[in-house]
Amino acid sequence: MLDAFIAGGFGMYPTLLAGLGLLTACLRYARRPEARHVPLMLCLGLFTLMAGALGFVTGVMAMLRGFGTSAGNVRPEVVLSLGLQESLHNIALALLLVTLSVLAASVGAWRLSHRVSPPVPA
Repeated sequence: MLDAFIAGGFGMYPTLLAGLGLLTACLRYARRPEARHVPLMLCLGLFTLMAGALGFVTGVMAMLRGFGTSAGNVRPEVVLSLGLQESLHNIALALLLVTLSVLAASVGAWRLSHRVSPPVPA
């Protein structure tokens, strides 16, 4: 797992920070569901996905830069395969963190929907 994180490059750090913030917010929502937490969860979820996408794009850019300066004896298929694999680690981390967070938020939504409300006086 640490190898995949290191292989993902610099983009893994903002993705991890955003994803951990999202997971924390969703766990708090699961424990004590309140509607005021929903905008924060949505923003952090979007931030996590965008950070993963940005890490992917910068990884592809670095791969293409390296591909242009590589020696003639390196096969293009190998460079593209390894470069894309390393770039996709950012997307995978973002999707993993968002999936875990959505599971936690689903627990909070379920608890909120099953909350017994007091009867309204007539």
